[in-house]
Amino acid sequence: MATFKVTGGTPLKGSIRLGGAKNASFKLMIAAALGEGESRLLNMSKIGDVDTTFKTLDSLGAKVSRPGDNTVYIASNGLNADSIPQFSGEKSRASTLFAGILLNKMGRAVIPLPGGCALGARPIGRHLEGLEALGAKIIPNKIGLEMIAPDGLHGATYTFPKKSHTGTESLLLAAVLARGETVIHNAGLEPEIDDMIAFLNKMGGKIARIPDSDSIKITGVTKLHGATHKVMPDRNEAISYACMAIATKGDIIVENACPDHLTAFTSKLDEVGGKYEIADYGMRFWYEKTLRAADLITTPEPGFMTDWQPLWTTMMTQAEGESNIIEAVHNNRLIFTEELNKMGANIKLYDPEVDNPEETYQFEWPEPLHNYHAARVMGPTPLKGARLTVPDLRGGATLVMAAIIADGESIIDDAKDEIDRGYADFDDRLRNLSANIERV
Repeated sequence: MATFKVTGGTPLKGSIRLGGAKNASFKLMIAAALGEGESRLLNMSKIGDVDTTFKTLDSLGAKVSRPGDNTVYIASNGLNADSIPQFSGEKSRASTLFAGILLNKMGRAVIPLPGGCALGARPIGRHLEGLEALGAKIIPNKIGLEMIAPDGLHGATYTFPKKSHTGTESLLLAAVLARGETVIHNAGLEPEIDDMIAFLNKMGGKIARIPDSDSIKITGVTKLHGATHKVMPDRNEAISYACMAIATKGDIIVENACPDHLTAFTSKLDEVGGKYEIADYGMRFWYEKTLRAADLITTPEPGFMTDWQPLWTTMMTQAEGESNIIEAVHNNRLIFTEELNKMGANIKLYDPEVDNPEETYQFEWPEPLHNYHAARVMGPTPLKGARLTVPDLRGGATLVMAAIIADGESIIDDAKDEIDRGYADFDDRLRNLSANIERV
C-alpha cells in the first residue's frame, strides 16, 4: 500500500504519451487466450489490471510473457484449469470475461464474483443471462459461480435490457467460437469494444456491427489463430491529463490522443471555455481564462463517460457559477466529493428530478439502497491541502488532481491499490509535468 504526498499550487506543463487503453488491454489478453498459437499485443500499459490478468492466464496454463517494451505474448494451447483464482475476482471486475474462454475450451468455468472499483451495485446478471442464452448452465457456489456447457455453446439472439460495456465483451468472447450465429441487440458502442472486435477478426473471427443500429452479429467459427495487434490509446488517461492541464491553469500535450474518441468531452469543453487543439501529434489542452459552469449527465457511449465525471466535477470547482452533475451510469460514483469538501470545495449531493428514471439510469431501478445521484458544485472555490483516502480508480486520479490544484500539502492514502490499476507510473509522469508529488 502506498501513499502520495502532494504539494500543490504548480501548473502542469509539458507532454505526455498515452499508453494502451486500460479498458481494452487486459481484455484483449483474455481474447488472445481463445486462439491456437501465439498472439502478440503491442502498446500494453504497465498497470495493475494487466498484471492481474497476466497472473490469471498463467494460472490457467497459458504461456504468457513480456519479451519487449510494452508487449505481451500469449499462447493458450495448453490450458489445463477451468477455475479462475480468487485473487483475480477480488482485484478485477473482468472475471466473467474468462467464462467464454473456459466454456469454449474446457466446457466448464468456475469464476469468483467480480471486484474492481467500489462504484456501488454493478450487477453481472446481464452478462449471465446472455451466457445462458448461448447454452451455459449457471450454478451458484460458495466462492462465486460454476458454469457448464457440456454440449458446447450455440448461437442465440440476446437483447441487453440496459447498455453493458463488459457484458457485450463477455458475449463476444463466448459467441465467437459458438455454433451458429449470434446477434446482440442494445450492445455497447464503446471504441474499446470495436478494438476487441478488430482483434478477434484478425484471429479469424467473423464479427460485424450491423449498420445504423446498436446490434452486433457474430458468426461462430471452429477455431481462432494467433495475431498481432496494437492496443488503442487510453482515452480515460487522455481526459485525466486534459482536466489536469486546465484545472491547474497549465498546458499539456497529450500525444496519440484520438479526437474521435473524445468528442463528448471536447463539446463540453467548448461550453465551459476550456481550450484544446487537434494536430498530427494528438491533442493539446490548456487554460486560458476562468471556466464557465455547466450542467452534465453521464450516459453510455456516445455520451459523456462515467469515468470522466469525477475529473470533470473536480475541474468545475474552479469554474464560475453553479454546475449540476448527474451520475446516471453508476449508482455510487459521487463518494469522492466528500474528500473534495474536506479541501474546501462547495459540493452538495442531492436527488435530481429525472424524467423516466427506469430508462435514464443505467443501474437497477429502483435501487435497494439509496444513493445520491447528483452533485451541485459552486465555484470557483480555493482548495487547501488535506489528508485524503482514495475511493476508487478515477476518484484516486481526481484527488491527486485536486491536491495539485490546492494550496499546501495533501496526503493521499490507499493510492497504490486503486490508482496503479489504471495508471502506469502515475507519480513519475506527473513529476515530469512539474507536479510536486512523492510516493511514500
